Amino acid sequence: MGRSEYYESLKELARETRSRYGLTSTRVLRSDLRRIYRAEGIEICKCPVKLKRLRGAYICDESGPAVLINGALPPEPTIFTLAHELKHHLVDRGTGLSFCGESNATAHVEIGAEIFAAEFIFPEAEFWTALEAAGVTPDNYNPEVLVRLKARVRSTMSYASMAKRIEFRGYAPQGSHAKVAWRSLEDMLLGVPFFRR
Repeated sequence: MGRSEYYESLKELARETRSRYGLTSTRVLRSDLRRIYRAEGIEICKCPVKLKRLRGAYICDESGPAVLINGALPPEPTIFTLAHELKHHLVDRGTGLSFCGESNATAHVEIGAEIFAAEFIFPEAEFWTALEAAGVTPDNYNPEVLVRLKARVRSTMSYASMAKRIEFRGYAPQGSHAKVAWRSLEDMLLGVPFFRR
């Protein structure tokens, strides 16, 4: 199986897993993933120390499957990392320990886990349908579109993940979102949330 077919099969698996566990919105929460992890028999262990480069790790040994999660991650990266590690459980079990961080982000198994997680949180077809419904094209796209889309559908997918889709499809040049201050843009467009005032 080539890489394209491998990645497409992971998107399909993400959609099947969403369906199997009754996920119907783009607002996937930590509680949803904890419920799925319980059903899959995966223990979640928060790392007690702050790690700079490691987001998570999947371990499956004689004591059963477990995921070590960086406890310093904010909510959305935690959700994404838990979905990423779920792919390792569903697909890569038996291949040993899987560390997920910056050092191995280009390995096709890790790219596959990123693709699975993105599809699991906000299926690509729904993403493009929502953009199309808003009248967004490559000619009128700007980062404000993602802020408004995320607010409208209440997705827990990160701006970085949505921006990757936009760049991959050619709506914006590769790397053009690297310096976007998403939180500031969100505050400007939607107002500062009461809990940060």
